[in-house]
Amino acid sequence: MNDKNFIINLEKHQTKDVNDSHVNGELTVIWRDWDKILPKNPEMVYVNTVNQKEVKGPHLHKNRTTYFYCISGDIVIVIEDNEGIIHEISANSDLPILISVPNKMSAAIINPTNKISKVLVLADVAWKPNDNEMENTDFKDYDWSKWKK
Repeated sequence: MNDKNFIINLEKHQTKDVNDSHVNGELTVIWRDWDKILPKNPEMVYVNTVNQKEVKGPHLHKNRTTYFYCISGDIVIVIEDNEGIIHEISANSDLPILISVPNKMSAAIINPTNKISKVLVLADVAWKPNDNEMENTDFKDYDWSKWKK
């Protein structure tokens, strides 16, 4: 399995002023119900912030597939696939990609920068209190210290 198996390319469009048509920003399509780019429609959408030089995880979700889109700053999603291979996928707010972490695969979100990063998260199964759906994991031979420099 290569890194591209976890990446969904997204549409990015310039937006234009209604009066004189100058470019006034851009729009990135994360999800539309009719696109069918996700195998199952999201049941939950939230924003996750990651403080400077911090690691969230690793953990796995037993039932849900999770999709990550960096809306501010920079992140690295570290995924351990079913064969034990570690994938490091970098994303930032300029890159229109959605990173997919299938259920039963361990992942962590890393912010390698000195600024807070924000991540839009879509999940195909909604979180419920006390559902015991998440399990903390450990990438035994992974060097987490390289992100603390």
